[in-house]
Amino acid sequence: MLKTRGIDIAGKRVAISGSGNVATYTAEKLLQLGAKVVSMSDSDGSIYVPEGLSQEQLDYIFKLKNIYRGRIREFAEEYECQYFEGERPWQRVACDIAMPSATQNEIDGDDARALIANGCIAVSEGANMPSTPEAIREFQKAKILYAPGKAANAGGVSVSGLEMAQNSQKLSWTEEEVDDKLRHIMQDIHEQCVKYGTEEDGYINYVKGANVAGFMKVARAMMAQGIL
Repeated sequence: MLKTRGIDIAGKRVAISGSGNVATYTAEKLLQLGAKVVSMSDSDGSIYVPEGLSQEQLDYIFKLKNIYRGRIREFAEEYECQYFEGERPWQRVACDIAMPSATQNEIDGDDARALIANGCIAVSEGANMPSTPEAIREFQKAKILYAPGKAANAGGVSVSGLEMAQNSQKLSWTEEEVDDKLRHIMQDIHEQCVKYGTEEDGYINYVKGANVAGFMKVARAMMAQGIL
């Protein structure tokens, strides 16, 4: 979704909130694409690694959170990086792209203004409604790319659907096949957002696009069933 708008994420600084499965696998994919993951967090605080996490460091976080059930501050102690106790990264970390992947309402208006002031050009949600309405207005007012969770975070549900399809057909797809199918699904979601969300000045309102696309899909299904 980011690349289609002309934003090549290779080399871009990405701040992620959270350090659970969504956040860690997001970070893994970002590293594969050449991005620099500069921050992750948990409910106790945030780490800041200006040069970007290495694969070794991300592996450490994965084990820390998923095996040892540790806290992200332990990473800061191990690798001697900055740690902001009790804070999420949004007001403390300079980044090109923000990916809130922890919880709802974690980015408020002040956070949004701080992100924009620090050079953020895109926000892609990996949680359920992590940005408040005020934050969304700030992103759209600044005309940065804002991808709401109902579009950007649809991949998890989509992969669950792919898993059900495999089970019902008694098939086994490779990781590469699943990734390719997911890529096509997300490209289609993006195209629908562009179709219904492009405004007169060329800015793509992904919130509007996702809402209208979802409505149209339900409406067409109802018409096909003869309900309308």
